[in-house]
Amino acid sequence: MEHQIILDGASIGATADVPPDPAGAVIFAHGSGSSRFSTRNRFVATQLRNAGFAALLIDLLSSEEAAVDERTAQYRFDISFLARRLIGATHWFSKEYGALPVGYFGASTGAAAALVAAAALGERVRAVVSRGGRPDLAGETLARVAAPTLLIVGEHDPTVVDLNYQAARMMTTFHAIALVPNASHLFEEPGALERVAELASAWFVRYVAAAATA
Repeated sequence: MEHQIILDGASIGATADVPPDPAGAVIFAHGSGSSRFSTRNRFVATQLRNAGFAALLIDLLSSEEAAVDERTAQYRFDISFLARRLIGATHWFSKEYGALPVGYFGASTGAAAALVAAAALGERVRAVVSRGGRPDLAGETLARVAAPTLLIVGEHDPTVVDLNYQAARMMTTFHAIALVPNASHLFEEPGALERVAELASAWFVRYVAAAATA
């Protein structure tokens, strides 16, 4: 179902797919230059839907803000701003669909926003998964993240691999790094995105669905 959410006075596009009696909800935070129509995130969202999770794909920027960002890069590295939008979307989802246990799935800079939002919301966010993300951009906030966090990185994405290991050393919560064999930054290689979906689904089943049944 398509929605327009008003956050900070801006109209934000969102796509919600909520199955009957969901095991929890996963909210997607995409990176710069992407949108809720990202084929990669939509693929993962479909796999999570098949595993019983509600999925919310959102545009953290309005169409006007996205156009400005395309010209100036004003918003894409403003992690506090993006995290605030994600927090607002999380509250909106709870009011619209009920207070399900929540997980975040972040890609690129969206991963940093997801971690900052998770730190702010505490137990409201049960798990975080990053795909090819920049968790290092969350900075000192990494030490305050309580949600178990899985950092998924392509084996052949050396710069991002290093940045994820640096970020992991700053985290105090339970966390893991999963290197997808033969995968590059966009996980375009055969089977790579399927592996991402498998890893994410298992992580959310373990930490989000378990909270729903507790």
